[in-house]
Amino acid sequence: MSTETNPSNDSQPAKLDVEILRVDYTHEPHRKSLLRLLSEYANDPAIGSPGLSKRAQQRVATELAQRPNAVSLFAMINHPNNRAEAIGLANCFEVFSTFAAAPVLNVHDVMVSAPHRGKGVGSILMQAITELANERNCCKVTLEVYRGNQPARSLYSKNGFAGTEMDSELGETLFLSKRLVGDE
Repeated sequence: MSTETNPSNDSQPAKLDVEILRVDYTHEPHRKSLLRLLSEYANDPAIGSPGLSKRAQQRVATELAQRPNAVSLFAMINHPNNRAEAIGLANCFEVFSTFAAAPVLNVHDVMVSAPHRGKGVGSILMQAITELANERNCCKVTLEVYRGNQPARSLYSKNGFAGTEMDSELGETLFLSKRLVGDE
């Protein structure tokens, strides 16, 4: 998929020709780009992460390659010298909805490298994720976002994501976690 951002006037960011590419976890240049982008994302103050551990850095691409339910997408741009660069990343996992008896695509990570934010790359990634979910006959796409991460929440809202409040008596769905030994 190749998409261009379309600024409406000169005050908009520069036009980017963005191509979406599925990550090959076994291809060394893809592994390096995956690690570079994931490291940048893990160090972003907006997500409150301490960064990637050495263990995660050494294993992430290999572990993803071993999971048939994992799929990652790069947002790629070509520089004038014909050098392609991954500037965005989405890591997704197919899970299953028992209520719908259909697959669900969960977006675990989505990020755009800091120098390329605000240029429409995030929306292009979100569109590609939706297309991927449709290809897989998923009944929905899910993701988590920190309440205080307003830029991400705005991106998701603009791309059709909303809270899962189904019954006002029950309120919104909460995503909880429990750390386990070895989760460093």
